[in-house]
Amino acid sequence: MADVNAASFEAFLQGWMVRQKDFLGELHSAHQQYQEGKRADVRPLIDRVISHYGQYFEEKSKIAHHNVFLVFSPPWFSSLEQSFLWVGGFKPGVAFQVVNTALGDLTQDQKEKLTELKQETKVKERTLNDDLAKLQESVADPPLVGLARSQGRLCFSGPFVTDQGSVPSTFKEKLENLVANADALRTDTALNILKILRPAQIVKFMASAAELQIKVRSWGLDKDAQNGGED
Repeated sequence: MADVNAASFEAFLQGWMVRQKDFLGELHSAHQQYQEGKRADVRPLIDRVISHYGQYFEEKSKIAHHNVFLVFSPPWFSSLEQSFLWVGGFKPGVAFQVVNTALGDLTQDQKEKLTELKQETKVKERTLNDDLAKLQESVADPPLVGLARSQGRLCFSGPFVTDQGSVPSTFKEKLENLVANADALRTDTALNILKILRPAQIVKFMASAAELQIKVRSWGLDKDAQNGGED
């Protein structure tokens, strides 16, 4: 059943990435209009992009409910994408790196608000790291607990992950709740950043985030294909 669930999500992800590329094109066009002095209403586009990400997290929550261990070692991600995983997804703080790279026109007030939000996010990230480490501590060796606390990684052997019948249901429920909390932090952080930015900045931020995701996935898949061909 886990393989069926994984294949189903991988099919969803492929379609989702196609739509992501389409949105990237729309965002680039909207940004170009701003550069040309045209003030088109971009709010409908922004709302559609937000809804697009919402669909991703909705489908992800379903796969986590079926087998939460899959989101910690997702077979639908390349090795490169998996190297960035934190509690089953990207680290919320990555959004601030995108802002700093993409936007050079932030006001002092925006910078101060973003700095405050970033500090709040770091505190919540550390709390989730600790929660994951405490959860793993009940079933894993101490060295693995340290990795969970420092990097937000879950470290179990293959049999533990695949033989879910041997895993206490309470453990899986707590782990699923932890992933849900991490996804909520990812979403809330991004939405709070949008509240600080102006519409034109939001368009550029969203375009940069989508472009980064698409490039990392493309690079990762190409690298895995090359490595596979060398075997």
